Amino acid sequence: MEIVVKTHGRDPMRAANILFENRKGEKMASITIVIPFYQRQSGILQRALRSVSRQEFQDFDILIVDDASPLPAESELQSLSEEERKRITVIRQPNAGPGGARNTGLDNVPAASSFVAFLDSDDEWTPEHLGNAYEALTRHDADCYWDSIEGGEEFSYHFGMAELAKTADAVRLSEKPALLEIPEIASVMLQDWAFLHLSCMVIGRPVFEKIRFEAALRLAAEDVLFFCDCILAAKRVLLCEDAGALRGEGMNIFHSINNDSPQFLRQQFNTWTALDTLEQRFSRRPKDIATIRAYKNRARKQALWSQARQLRHRRLPQFGLLAKWAWRDPAILQSAVQLAAGKLAP
Repeated sequence: MEIVVKTHGRDPMRAANILFENRKGEKMASITIVIPFYQRQSGILQRALRSVSRQEFQDFDILIVDDASPLPAESELQSLSEEERKRITVIRQPNAGPGGARNTGLDNVPAASSFVAFLDSDDEWTPEHLGNAYEALTRHDADCYWDSIEGGEEFSYHFGMAELAKTADAVRLSEKPALLEIPEIASVMLQDWAFLHLSCMVIGRPVFEKIRFEAALRLAAEDVLFFCDCILAAKRVLLCEDAGALRGEGMNIFHSINNDSPQFLRQQFNTWTALDTLEQRFSRRPKDIATIRAYKNRARKQALWSQARQLRHRRLPQFGLLAKWAWRDPAILQSAVQLAAGKLAP
């Protein structure tokens, strides 16, 4: 089944908030899988869907949100069997970024679904992923779950749940699946969130009914803010050491962004914006505020260094965005003065 989202007025996400059309007479699934799709290379989504079809737990349906992808999602479904296609609904919408696409999926989860699992279109799942998540969430009355992800050399910044358990105050809940619980998980996450990944995340209805992505932060940090909001809203958060996902190498907005990219300043500003929002969320937790402010200061410095590099290469800085940032965050002006005095003086 395909749903086409048309925009009316200036808010495409409001226009995308349409009713899900249930297929008459069919059993509704316990888990809805939300896959945002924007790719140019064929075969990537097929690979992800094959990993879904190999799940040991089969009580699921799939929502694919085609975010104005250059390669239409429908073209990737032709090789699937009729039985596999019955589980899939494709929603086409104007491009809103990955967060906006995931929000559309969340807005259209069937009423019978108890959980939502996210899968990036270029990632794959291990066969045990959904089964481990469902067993953990239902057995322990939880509504937020992550398991581990495996990746290549470019994914070296990520570390797994087993590594986390060595440093955090983790409580072992079971060996199979290898479940952990960390009482102060929000504070642990703020220190370093590289152990969390969207393709490893499953959330319950009390969480996905009220938490959404900040879609405007499409170059950075929308996932971090979502993770934190879900953790704060959840009654119980579980982590699993077992690998649930394999990281893919499809189209990724971060692969082409470095210090010299035109998008780098926007990425850092969006990071600062997300951190500023987090600071408000943690306003009564002084230790966490200190951590967030340190990250905000790093975002300022990285942004200013990128603009200093523009000057060295005889290119104009992005004055418009810098002015917008300074209006929101006067502290960046102080950082600019410090940088100029320490590094740019003749």
